[in-house]
Amino acid sequence: MSNAAGNVRSERPATRRALIAVAIGFLALFLLSPLVVVFVEAFAKGFGAFAAVFADSEALAAIGLTLLVAAITVPANVVFGLAAAWAIAKFSFPGKSLLITLIDLPFSVSPVVAGLVYVLVFGAQGLFGDWLVAHDMQIVFAVPGIVLATIFVTFPFVARELIPLMQEQGSVEEEAALTLGASGPRAFLTVTLPNVKWALLYGVLLCNARAMGEFGAVSVVSGHIRGLTNTIPLQVEILYNEYNSVAAFALAALLASLALVTLGLKTLLEWRHGDALKTHGRH
Repeated sequence: MSNAAGNVRSERPATRRALIAVAIGFLALFLLSPLVVVFVEAFAKGFGAFAAVFADSEALAAIGLTLLVAAITVPANVVFGLAAAWAIAKFSFPGKSLLITLIDLPFSVSPVVAGLVYVLVFGAQGLFGDWLVAHDMQIVFAVPGIVLATIFVTFPFVARELIPLMQEQGSVEEEAALTLGASGPRAFLTVTLPNVKWALLYGVLLCNARAMGEFGAVSVVSGHIRGLTNTIPLQVEILYNEYNSVAAFALAALLASLALVTLGLKTLLEWRHGDALKTHGRH
């Protein structure tokens, strides 16, 4: 046994260096290099050409729509995630396993399929198409459809961060608060929410990043109407297909910057509150 342990210790430095080299190589090839190319191409014709892209009305509309969709999607997912995690972790009820499975559904269903389902349900020829037309309501090829599709692909993120933590914590503290006379809402605000705040924030960051970068589902339900239903990813595709590479990469650089900001906030969160996040199951 001691010889085996000694062999492991003697091989560990070489193995560690090899694994680190492979990891760095993959990161450089498949992550860092494309990211560098995006920023290089965005500034290929100078800062003036880069800045001029953001004076275009269609680009501004795409940016505004992306932020609007994220501003609606993230709070909706917070409400759903808290409610679902609370129900699953604190109560037993018929269909609990089914609910957990449905929460994971967007991880296994292609976003394109999800977008197509919304078209089949809310489109002019869809299940509710006649009723929507009769009431002068438009879901598909409009902002509501984009919001619904984005919510579908993002709603597991907050819930999946909260469920394991709430299950691990149990309901002892909430029961104690109720025994001492606290109301249900007060117990939630003063006991439950503080206990899950870091996991909740982590889920919000992931949800926001996915909401701003979603392409597949949004592409199906948006209709690609310039200045109206194009988010940043869709506008990048249109500009690139038109060989307007500077504008396409400028918007791509903006989207990448937003992702880097999200990553920075995530890293800061882990650095400042690492012990709490480890306790909550973060790695």
